[in-house]
Amino acid sequence: MARPGTRIIQAKLVLVGDMGTGKTSLVLRFVKGQFFHHQEATVGAAFFTQILSVSEATVKFDIWDTAGQERYHSLAPMYYRGAAAAIVVYDISTMDTFARAKKWVQELQKQGEEDAVMTLSVHTKLCFLDTVPDLLVSCLVYLCISCLILGGNPKLVMALVGNKSDLDSKREVQVEEGEEFAQENGMLFMETSAKTAESVNELFYEIAKKLATASPPNPSGVTLNHDETQERRGKLFCCIDS
Repeated sequence: MARPGTRIIQAKLVLVGDMGTGKTSLVLRFVKGQFFHHQEATVGAAFFTQILSVSEATVKFDIWDTAGQERYHSLAPMYYRGAAAAIVVYDISTMDTFARAKKWVQELQKQGEEDAVMTLSVHTKLCFLDTVPDLLVSCLVYLCISCLILGGNPKLVMALVGNKSDLDSKREVQVEEGEEFAQENGMLFMETSAKTAESVNELFYEIAKKLATASPPNPSGVTLNHDETQERRGKLFCCIDS
């Protein structure tokens, strides 16, 4: 439950990474406090929700846990489009998953750059239409359709996560390697263990803080509700977060 006067932020968050890196285990540990030694591979994607309260706001996460198998890779854009935040996961005991994580980061960055250009075009057209009152309804419809098509977020908050820190004796990816890559790409970085719960909650709290302090205009995938009026406005533009 949000505190009186606190902003409520609804944010779409997506997890990407190779199969077996522990994406589902991370989400289950965060959402339900559970860990299963034999977690079945995700097919397509799985959806979860969780609420976190930070000092700046209450964040309602809509979490999409994507499948890591290569055959599902083409479906990934369906889930990360319109996301406010993304967690790119690798397994510290498998170097190949770190290499794949780098490719995921590049893919997300490329999508953000493309959407930034297209969104600028959309906003320019909308400003022109907005000067004609008779076209207000058409303007709103155009905005909704455009956001559904584009759905990107040039201000995406990204976190690089080295999971399975409990397997330190089998480590192939050094902490410094992950830190350096994350720093170079403006990402949060953390090593976690879904098995022991190490740093799992901290990861999502850090993302929530980033989202809560994001400067306006609000990133795609984020809805801010300050009061009843804002809530109604959010419902009017609900298609933006689809």
